Amino acid sequence: MYENSIIGIEPANLMKEAQKLKDEGYRIVQICANKVNGFELSYSFDREHDMKTLRMIIAEEDEVMSISHIFFPAFLYENEMKDLFGIKITNLVLDFNGNLYKLAQKTPWNPQN
Repeated sequence: MYENSIIGIEPANLMKEAQKLKDEGYRIVQICANKVNGFELSYSFDREHDMKTLRMIIAEEDEVMSISHIFFPAFLYENEMKDLFGIKITNLVLDFNGNLYKLAQKTPWNPQN
Protein backbone atom coordinates (compact mmCIF):
# COMPACT_ATOMS: atom_id res chain seq x y z
CA MET A 1 0.00 0.00 0.00
CA TYR A 2 1.34 3.42 -0.93
CA GLU A 3 1.48 6.10 1.73
CA ASN A 4 1.07 9.85 1.28
CA SER A 5 1.38 12.05 4.34
CA ILE A 6 1.51 15.80 4.90
CA ILE A 7 3.50 16.85 7.95
CA GLY A 8 3.09 20.37 9.26
CA ILE A 9 6.37 21.85 10.47
CA GLU A 10 7.76 25.11 11.73
CA PRO A 11 10.28 26.82 9.39
CA ALA A 12 13.01 26.47 12.03
CA ASN A 13 12.68 22.66 11.77
CA LEU A 14 12.99 22.38 7.98
CA MET A 15 16.70 21.51 7.91
CA LYS A 16 16.40 18.94 10.69
CA GLU A 17 13.38 17.25 9.10
CA ALA A 18 14.93 17.25 5.61
CA GLN A 19 18.13 15.70 6.96
CA LYS A 20 16.11 13.04 8.78
CA LEU A 21 14.33 12.11 5.53
CA LYS A 22 17.67 12.00 3.66
CA ASP A 23 19.09 9.70 6.33
CA GLU A 24 16.03 7.43 5.94
CA GLY A 25 16.67 7.11 2.18
CA TYR A 26 14.11 9.57 0.80
CA ARG A 27 14.71 11.61 -2.37
CA ILE A 28 13.39 15.07 -3.17
CA VAL A 29 10.40 14.99 -5.53
CA GLN A 30 9.25 18.60 -5.65
CA ILE A 31 9.01 21.86 -3.76
CA CYS A 32 5.91 23.96 -4.25
CA ALA A 33 4.99 27.48 -3.15
CA ASN A 34 1.50 28.87 -2.85
CA LYS A 35 0.49 32.44 -2.07
CA VAL A 36 -1.76 32.52 0.98
CA ASN A 37 -1.62 34.99 3.85
CA GLY A 38 2.16 34.83 3.39
CA PHE A 39 3.36 31.66 1.65
CA GLU A 40 2.63 27.98 2.01
CA LEU A 41 5.70 25.91 1.16
CA SER A 42 5.46 22.17 0.50
CA TYR A 43 8.57 19.97 0.24
CA SER A 44 7.75 16.47 -1.05
CA PHE A 45 9.98 13.41 -0.68
CA ASP A 46 9.64 9.80 -1.86
CA ARG A 47 11.04 6.43 -0.86
CA GLU A 48 9.65 3.37 -2.63
CA HIS A 49 6.31 5.11 -3.33
CA ASP A 50 6.04 6.35 0.25
CA MET A 51 5.46 10.10 -0.17
CA LYS A 52 6.02 12.55 2.67
CA THR A 53 5.40 16.28 2.34
CA LEU A 54 6.77 18.79 4.83
CA ARG A 55 4.47 21.83 4.82
CA MET A 56 4.88 25.19 6.49
CA ILE A 57 3.44 28.69 6.36
CA ILE A 58 5.79 31.68 6.38
CA ALA A 59 5.24 35.42 6.36
CA GLU A 60 6.30 37.29 3.20
CA GLU A 61 9.25 38.89 4.99
CA ASP A 62 10.54 35.60 6.48
CA GLU A 63 13.71 33.92 5.25
CA VAL A 64 13.91 30.18 4.69
CA MET A 65 17.14 28.18 4.77
CA SER A 66 17.86 26.25 1.58
CA ILE A 67 17.88 22.47 1.77
CA SER A 68 20.15 22.27 -1.30
CA HIS A 69 23.07 21.30 0.95
CA ILE A 70 21.08 18.18 1.87
CA PHE A 71 19.25 17.57 -1.43
CA PHE A 72 21.30 19.20 -4.20
CA PRO A 73 18.46 19.33 -6.81
CA ALA A 74 16.44 21.54 -4.44
CA PHE A 75 18.43 24.53 -5.71
CA LEU A 76 16.26 24.58 -8.86
CA TYR A 77 12.96 24.65 -6.97
CA GLU A 78 14.27 27.19 -4.48
CA ASN A 79 15.57 29.54 -7.19
CA GLU A 80 12.20 29.22 -8.91
CA MET A 81 10.41 30.28 -5.70
CA LYS A 82 12.72 33.30 -5.49
CA ASP A 83 12.06 34.27 -9.12
CA LEU A 84 8.30 33.73 -9.22
CA PHE A 85 7.24 34.68 -5.68
CA GLY A 86 10.12 36.70 -4.22
CA ILE A 87 10.52 34.20 -1.36
CA LYS A 88 13.72 34.81 0.56
CA ILE A 89 15.78 31.59 0.40
CA THR A 90 19.21 31.72 2.02
CA ASN A 91 22.39 29.61 1.65
CA LEU A 92 21.58 28.07 -1.74
CA VAL A 93 24.27 25.82 -3.21
CA LEU A 94 23.69 27.58 -6.56
CA ASP A 95 21.96 30.95 -6.26
CA PHE A 96 20.81 32.58 -9.49
CA ASN A 97 19.90 35.76 -7.53
CA GLY A 98 16.47 36.11 -9.13
CA ASN A 99 17.71 35.26 -12.64
CA LEU A 100 16.88 31.57 -13.09
CA TYR A 101 14.15 32.61 -15.56
CA LYS A 102 13.98 35.51 -17.97
CA LEU A 103 10.76 37.18 -16.83
CA ALA A 104 8.82 40.12 -18.25
CA GLN A 105 7.88 41.08 -14.69
CA LYS A 106 9.73 40.59 -11.41
CA THR A 107 8.04 38.01 -9.13
CA PRO A 108 4.96 37.60 -11.36
CA TRP A 109 3.09 35.39 -8.84
CA ASN A 110 3.57 38.03 -6.14
CA PRO A 111 3.60 41.27 -8.16
CA GLN A 112 3.42 43.71 -5.21
CA ASN A 113 6.81 42.37 -4.03
